[in-house]
Amino acid sequence: MPGSDEKNTIWFVGAGAGDPELITVKGRKLLDRAEVLIYAGSLVSPALVETCPAPEKIDSWERKLDDIVAIMIDRAKKGKRVVRLHSGDSAIFGSIVEQIAELEKAGLTVKIVPGVSSVFAAAAALTTEYTPKGVADTLIITRPAGKTLEKDYIPEISKVPATMAFFLGSEHFSEITEKLSCPKDTPAVVIYHASWPDQKIIRGTVADIAQKAQDASITRSALLIVGRSVLGTASGYKRSHLYS
Repeated sequence: MPGSDEKNTIWFVGAGAGDPELITVKGRKLLDRAEVLIYAGSLVSPALVETCPAPEKIDSWERKLDDIVAIMIDRAKKGKRVVRLHSGDSAIFGSIVEQIAELEKAGLTVKIVPGVSSVFAAAAALTTEYTPKGVADTLIITRPAGKTLEKDYIPEISKVPATMAFFLGSEHFSEITEKLSCPKDTPAVVIYHASWPDQKIIRGTVADIAQKAQDASITRSALLIVGRSVLGTASGYKRSHLYS
């Protein structure tokens, strides 16, 4: 595969949302040729990790950034093919920029293979699209304030008639819904482990979705999607001019 044997190159590969078949063909080829695999712990399908023949596999869960980067630099400098496997697509809350900065300082080249984000696996699970004509023209991807984010802008951005997808908020659904400026009867869905075998879909409204998620014991690895688009064909869409 062109470029896969380049020395001093680190490949960041999006693993997809959970279903191991959602990895791209290019990503799969890189896994098959990897000599060192650094993967994002429980966020990545164990099947992908197990089927990768790399002799060295390192779980990055709870490791410090400096430690992870040092490992990548060391192995790449030794001429090893290094693959950094991220969950979903690394461009969305992947914390890759700070890794790339340090790798480039060390004289390494970074290349990225995109993946299927859980936000799109969620739409597939709901059998819908986020931007149906007459329902929403905008998709907002954001996260709530918490331990690593001092302030969010949920009240402001939720005034826009858009579909909103909230990452990293499984422990804060109540706080999120309280901040939302949209009507309380706006449809909302919580999707746990989108595309995984244990996927769960909880439907409700802004008024009750947090309680429903709590009743279902969902406290991690879930997305909150808010907007009429989650209703799919019942959303009140208009036919697109593309098919008129």
